[in-house]
Amino acid sequence: QSPSSAMSVVALVTTALLAFVAPPASRVARSTVRVRMTDAPASSPAEIQFIKGTDETVVPDIKLTRSKDGMTGTATFLFDQPSFLDGSVEPQGEVTGMYMIDEEGELRTTDVNAKFVNGKPRSVEAVYLMRDPAEFDRIMRFLERYAASHGLGFNSA
Repeated sequence: QSPSSAMSVVALVTTALLAFVAPPASRVARSTVRVRMTDAPASSPAEIQFIKGTDETVVPDIKLTRSKDGMTGTATFLFDQPSFLDGSVEPQGEVTGMYMIDEEGELRTTDVNAKFVNGKPRSVEAVYLMRDPAEFDRIMRFLERYAASHGLGFNSA
């Protein structure tokens, strides 16, 4: 199976470090995940936005963690040089959070922080908190759709 084929991820997670990467990059993630990968059916697009109405073109590294009791967790998104911070792009609106939009609706976090190197924006980290197992299942469905709609693969180690 080629890395560019759409993948669907079914996971039982206690603590996971996941990386959705654009082909042909070959980053390897560490995890304690039991994963079954299958070809995903075509689905509607899933997008990440920092400015409402403007899709982010940079694919993030994503780290998922879950508490031992499975009740809470976090999804940490790291964007290296995201497009909305590119100085050549005319400002299109105010950043009020990170929005994850798919056919089920919208997930949102306001925990968004930029990192600067030599006074220039370098990366953005956004953290989405999951307060119950249903929220964890919902973010996993979003990530499956995001991977499928962007032709991404899933790496687990």
